[in-house]
Amino acid sequence: MADFTGKTVVVTGGSRGIGKSVAETFCEAGANVIVTFKNSIDGEYFDSKNIRHYKCDVSDSKQVQETIDAVLKEFKQIDILVNNAGITKDGLLMRMSEEDWDAVIQTNLKGMFNMTKAVTRGMMSRKYGKIVNITSIVGIIGNPGQANYVASKAGVIGFTKSVARELASRNINVNAVAPGFIETEMTGKLSDEVKQNYMNTIPMKKFGSGDDIAKAVMFLASDESSYITGQTLCVDGGIVMQ
Repeated sequence: MADFTGKTVVVTGGSRGIGKSVAETFCEAGANVIVTFKNSIDGEYFDSKNIRHYKCDVSDSKQVQETIDAVLKEFKQIDILVNNAGITKDGLLMRMSEEDWDAVIQTNLKGMFNMTKAVTRGMMSRKYGKIVNITSIVGIIGNPGQANYVASKAGVIGFTKSVARELASRNINVNAVAPGFIETEMTGKLSDEVKQNYMNTIPMKKFGSGDDIAKAVMFLASDESSYITGQTLCVDGGIVMQ
């Protein structure tokens, strides 16, 4: 495991699932870890892990700026940003409401824009930074019943490439991680039949874990990946082979 002692890491949507795994892994590697959450968080758990937490709706640019200002006041700089916050509001296109479309795009795509814009000024002035955006393999291959989610995650990939080109000369690496089927509280609610259908698409014939994603994020956030930018790393057991 890379040593992140002295580094300050912000993980959005870090209260559960993949975000929680990422935050915990960075903490174990010695980093100062800040997680944002929108609704609720297990405060006792994060306090015991010495992880700061801020309530912040990433789709609200004012809240984002206030949160980043508070982090900078305490830690002086932000070295790593992990844009993980995301929601789903699934439904077939013909039945999908405009509200459900907007909510997913606002959180998953605009939220990433807000957070990235808020941290890059400091990174540019210091000529150092790592940004890792959590997308999804469905942003590459599509998925019925998730037009809003897929559009947002495809947008994450495009955004990653564009910002990587803008910031490369300032020694800021911008990459994305695309999880496949990862066992979380959310996927745990799926029926056995649905899980088996997913399993049939995975060449490795097993589901991933939050730790699998955290390790990929850690690699892209470390100096071991200093010559990698604008890339999307699929962590999916082989579903997407490019």
